[in-house]
Amino acid sequence: MIAKTNFGLEELLSQELQRLGAKNVEIHNRAVSFSGDKGFMYKANLCCRVALRILVPFKTFKVSDEKSLYTAMQGINWEDYMEVTDTIAIDTVLSSDLFTHSQYISQKAKDAIVDQFRAKHGERPSVDLDKPTLRINLHIVGDTCTVAMDSSGDSLHKRGYRDKTNLAPINEVLAAGLVLLTGWDKRTNFIDPMCGSGTILIEAALIANNIPPGYYREDFGFQRWNKFLPYEEELWNTIFDAAVNK
Repeated sequence: MIAKTNFGLEELLSQELQRLGAKNVEIHNRAVSFSGDKGFMYKANLCCRVALRILVPFKTFKVSDEKSLYTAMQGINWEDYMEVTDTIAIDTVLSSDLFTHSQYISQKAKDAIVDQFRAKHGERPSVDLDKPTLRINLHIVGDTCTVAMDSSGDSLHKRGYRDKTNLAPINEVLAAGLVLLTGWDKRTNFIDPMCGSGTILIEAALIANNIPPGYYREDFGFQRWNKFLPYEEELWNTIFDAAVNK
């Protein structure tokens, strides 16, 4: 699996994942890779304070242009991962001279998926940019494309403890990272003289009280999965209760 984060927080995220029990932890640029089972995927989404997303890679292939990308995406048997009644959204991150427009790549990948279903069943999955059944992530570095399922859904900085924000609030993941970088002992007074919307103070309070950062979220992406790593409510409840009562 891969946990995405902000630049400069990779070491913190690595330490956090190791404390939670992750295996084979490796630091990358704005990301940390690790191993774990389905239960740990749930736990990472719930408990990682400095992760933005938890991705589950499942396919890697070479690409040279948009046509080769379409062909490779068509080569995946999407019925192994979803039903025609499911909805999808595709996010693309590019670090390649071969491609210049991430939205166009997302469109081509979407076309490959829906064309496959249409050819087999005469109908196609719909796109839902807000709450899709599957949020698919494409990461292209050079000529290598990695396809992953986004288990988080909305970015994990969306904690769920506020409905509205100011025009330029500090990202909750960055705020938590700043608190952790101070080495605060959780006992002495924590003062933010320019608190704005109070994000740093709220994150400090969550840390001091051992409240999981995902405690107030309404849902995660993996809770909508029904074929790829099908959601197990009983397992989720066990993970949630253990984290809250820690």
